[in-house]
Amino acid sequence: MATAEITPQELAEHGLTPEEYARIREILGRPPRPVELGIFSVMWSEHCSYKSSRIHLRKFPTEAPWVVCGPGENAGVVDIGDGQVAVFKMESHNHPSFIEPYQGAATGVGGILRDVFTMGARPVAILDALRFGAPDHPRTRHLLAGVVAGIGGYGNCVGVPTVGGETSFHRAYNGNILVNAMCVGIAPRDRVFYARAAGVGNPVVYVGAKTGRDGIHGATMASAEFSEDAEAKRPTVQVGDPFMEKLLIEACLELMASDCIVAIQDMGAAGLTSSSFEMAARGGTGIELDLDAVPLREANMSAYEIMLSESQERMLMVLARGREAEARAVFAKWELDFAIIGRVTDSGRMVVRHRGEVVADVPVAPVSGGSPVYDRPWRLPDPPVPFISDDQTVHLSPREVLLRLLSCPDLASRRWIWEQYDHSVMADTVAGPGGDAAVVRVHGTKKGLALTVDCTPRYCRADPRMGGRQAVAEAYRNLVAVGARPLAITDCLNFGNPERPDIMGQFVGCIEGMAEACRALSFPVVSGNVSLYNETDGQAVLPTPEVGGLGLIEDLAKRTGLAFDADGLHLVLIGEVTGWLGQSVFQREILGREEGAPPPVDLLLEKRHADFVAAQIEAGRLRACHDLADGGLAVAMAEMCLASGRGGRLSVPAEVPSLFGWLYGEDQARYLLAVAPEHLRPLLEEAAAAGVIAREVGVTGGDALIIDGMPPISLEELRRCHEGWLPAWMDGGEGSESGSWR
Repeated sequence: MATAEITPQELAEHGLTPEEYARIREILGRPPRPVELGIFSVMWSEHCSYKSSRIHLRKFPTEAPWVVCGPGENAGVVDIGDGQVAVFKMESHNHPSFIEPYQGAATGVGGILRDVFTMGARPVAILDALRFGAPDHPRTRHLLAGVVAGIGGYGNCVGVPTVGGETSFHRAYNGNILVNAMCVGIAPRDRVFYARAAGVGNPVVYVGAKTGRDGIHGATMASAEFSEDAEAKRPTVQVGDPFMEKLLIEACLELMASDCIVAIQDMGAAGLTSSSFEMAARGGTGIELDLDAVPLREANMSAYEIMLSESQERMLMVLARGREAEARAVFAKWELDFAIIGRVTDSGRMVVRHRGEVVADVPVAPVSGGSPVYDRPWRLPDPPVPFISDDQTVHLSPREVLLRLLSCPDLASRRWIWEQYDHSVMADTVAGPGGDAAVVRVHGTKKGLALTVDCTPRYCRADPRMGGRQAVAEAYRNLVAVGARPLAITDCLNFGNPERPDIMGQFVGCIEGMAEACRALSFPVVSGNVSLYNETDGQAVLPTPEVGGLGLIEDLAKRTGLAFDADGLHLVLIGEVTGWLGQSVFQREILGREEGAPPPVDLLLEKRHADFVAAQIEAGRLRACHDLADGGLAVAMAEMCLASGRGGRLSVPAEVPSLFGWLYGEDQARYLLAVAPEHLRPLLEEAAAAGVIAREVGVTGGDALIIDGMPPISLEELRRCHEGWLPAWMDGGEGSESGSWR
């Protein structure tokens, strides 16, 4: 029977261009059937195909002796010794979380958990990176409350600890919030599973929850910018069930202990379509599907709806023939659906039947991995002019500035958020939220995984290449600061519309800067996600290339933290102080400006300083260590005092040209160390020998933070300022007097 041509309106609804439709028609040799059009729509969407980003993603270094599996599978895999691997990835769920914050964030957590356990790893930790609009925007409080509740509700119920993350605010996110979730799991090295269909005649099996109409065209929706009708897209948001996910984790891991599974893939974006096509493409096979066998929770679902539904808590697997009964028994035990819905073929085609008819018959390769690849025009922003600050323009005392910064939306304590997350479930969380990096014990061993998420979007907007470098370098520093050897990163690249050359320039610049840092630091990219079209009515988010870093602590007895544990310890600053205030939190919050160049990132210096700090930790010389980032030295000192419950004195050198630059500048490659008196001289001598700038800047002790030239600030006042803003704002208060969102 002849198939009618597709109308321009149908093309637009499917997110396809006329040129892409012409290519589809050429591949098929005829107009596509409705189901086939839906398949091409989701598989060629930006979200699934990376058609605007693929040529630039190749710039990342992805290999190292400890990398077991790099990009291309569900998650990255790195060797952590003793026959074990860490499996980890970060994903975005930005558009759904803006439309329906609770379910959008919850299903984002559910999806990233499946990416990890589908590879045979038991999830051991979740982290999140959240970006919200201005605190005085009418939707921000509602969105934050819903997202935090969704992350906590899903993670807490499924029994995986949420151990870290970051949250920031900026008016650029008013129309598009960012919700990025990272998951880490641990598996035996010889039991890692891949999504590569194999074995002609092997059964294709559907397991987990039933299929409904939720989430249809979610991938397409995530590949387009918003307009004022965002609320109308609510039906494309999935609905999660963490208790079902917990059952699915246990059932899959139990079956993985046998040799029944040939290939396995979660049904994430594009649901049954993406999972079946990706398994077939990676395995170089074909698949035949019978949609009449798919478990449904709604009546009269069409083939189009079944193939494109993004209902949650579902997996697709290829089993070895003859093992069906054994696998069925496992899923019956966990009270989950199990259905044989197809078989592997050698045709290289996906053939889909429904109610006795063939509703799709397409070649696998051009659909999965064969989408158009666009080398879109791009331009970098003009080089920013360095920002010169004059202390005479600051009408606040250094003491007032510190209190203002500690209570501003971006630096205020996130305790209100952490307390809604269970970060101790599973009993292996050694260091939870609040430090430079979370630390999770590798169960039953003395080893630990250090985990962090980092990005400074304002740096990326001002200078994308330098901002990309800094995101990777800060993740590296955060891992080193807790005593870990950095191994690899995952990323979540959040940008606006790539069809605009300035946005594409941000993307390219950030990637090139990240790649430079990854090479210099031997810190490869092993997995990741690209999220584009994060804008509403032409207003894009800040370029936000979120970096999730993972490191290994060989012996947890040697880990460090930011809390010093005694009075009389010497404080040593590692790194040069130029007083860089361009694009700093100080500039934005105190001067009400966002301008200039971000601090330069010298990658050789980053590596040299990190190696030195790591050697001092290994030698047992450090009683505390903290990476310097937003807010500079004074904010880092205050954070250490608050974490310790102890005061300290910070000395200001007489020759400092700018007091505010010394205290609040955001120069990179810096650490603040606490050192016992007997270790001070050896540390300073080794620093000099290694070409590392190290200077004593203070001492610990007392019940107040004292900075030369200003009245003491009691720990009680510090804590009240630092922890007061977020709870008060969530309770309906107006927030601080900061100008950060004006």
